[in-house]
Amino acid sequence: MTTKTTDNKGRLTLGERFANRTVIVEEVDETEVRVTLARVVPEREMWLYENDAAIAAVRRGLAEAKGGDLTAAEPDLAADATFTAKLAD
Repeated sequence: MTTKTTDNKGRLTLGERFANRTVIVEEVDETEVRVTLARVVPEREMWLYENDAAIAAVRRGLAEAKGGDLTAAEPDLAADATFTAKLAD
């Protein structure tokens, strides 16, 4: 346990462990505040974590890549160009 003093604006330095980190500050009651390290997911990416099939596919792909299980085939750039041209029409 450490005792610290706030400055004249009510600010408190938490130390290097918390430097450049996102935290949740929860006022438990009038005499207690809880600081919890947190990670934040951008709103536009939240769909992935709400979609069980999508997140499972991403995790499976990452596991395969980590294990070296990569496709040996080269990408078919001509087929991709044809496909994207159809999408643009």
